[in-house]
Amino acid sequence: MEKQKHANIISLKVFYLFSFFSVGSLTPLLSVYLTNEAGLSGIEIGTIMSVGPIVMIVFQPFWGIVCDWSGKPAKILALTSFLAGLFGLGYLLFEPYFLLVSVAIALAIFQSAIIPISDSITLQYTTRIKSNYGKIRLFGSLGYGIAVFVMGKLSESLIGPSAIFYAFFFGLLIAALLALRLPEEPAREKVKLFSGIKELITMKRFLIFLAITFLLFGPNLANNVYYGLFVEARGGTYTGIGIAFLLAVLSEIPFMRMAGSWIHKMGLMPITLLAGAASLVRWGLYFTEPSLTTVYVTSIMQGFSLGLFIPAAVQYIREVVPAHITVTAITLYSAIGNGLGNWFSTFSGGIILDKSGIYAVYLFYAMLTLIGMLLTIWLMGLDKKQKVMGEQSV
Repeated sequence: MEKQKHANIISLKVFYLFSFFSVGSLTPLLSVYLTNEAGLSGIEIGTIMSVGPIVMIVFQPFWGIVCDWSGKPAKILALTSFLAGLFGLGYLLFEPYFLLVSVAIALAIFQSAIIPISDSITLQYTTRIKSNYGKIRLFGSLGYGIAVFVMGKLSESLIGPSAIFYAFFFGLLIAALLALRLPEEPAREKVKLFSGIKELITMKRFLIFLAITFLLFGPNLANNVYYGLFVEARGGTYTGIGIAFLLAVLSEIPFMRMAGSWIHKMGLMPITLLAGAASLVRWGLYFTEPSLTTVYVTSIMQGFSLGLFIPAAVQYIREVVPAHITVTAITLYSAIGNGLGNWFSTFSGGIILDKSGIYAVYLFYAMLTLIGMLLTIWLMGLDKKQKVMGEQSV
């Protein structure tokens, strides 16, 4: 029994390592490839890169329904991982813009299943064996960080930039084979996505927090698309892009570990405000066209931004939303941040890139972040007022 438990934990860790290695191989360098190799415009790149978040909003619930209906989430995870990797090779086969958009859509349909299904399997299994989900999920960040560094070097080798697509395919092929060995634990309860929507839209604090998520989280995710172009504009090579991404992604790990104690000392909204302030400083600095060395040094600010915001956000939702609709609330939070916010920041960034250049993109992200911080301060006031009213009613 103990031996099987250990084997399952290892399989989950290695699955996260390779699945995120694939994402880290493709996403950060795809915009650079589409610019330099495919010769696409900023608007065209923004459109292709924003397809994923939109598809995710639609298809993630669909894959959840399929898993509930089949009772075989690990098998579905294996299939979708393999097909996502296969469609990723489509970027090498086609040149016309509309065909590249079709490739992006097909890839996103199957890739959108990977994170929610693997997280669901992992959460259920770690809950049953009373293990730590974070210690397993950590290998995803590690895989992503390794990928952007390694692929930066390979893209400058004889293989060239096309290496990112081969790495994406083989990484997901390995992940698909590993998925077949994951513990098969279909959900015991079927979650209805829209069951708590009516109740949630009456909660002012929750709606404000969704707006904050849109404004703070969206630019941070969209940065993964344009960061490679930014580093390149500052004189960085493919290897330099890989180093910058490696530093940024790995910086999230210690901050995620420290987030719990920081939240306990400072509170959820102050931590969210701190995360927003770190993003604002970073985007504002990038607008001033800093040196490449400064870019490398400040890349660790991503740890402040995402490493603190993500754990604080989930915990805040759990505090302000009734327990019976927490799942629906977190689903909406994910859709607004990972989906809608990511899409808006990515698509708008593509338009600004085409019209005004890469530095103006980060000025726009700084403006969004500033508005998000102002909303956070407003929400802190509402929280304080709610707390006072609660104490008076006791």
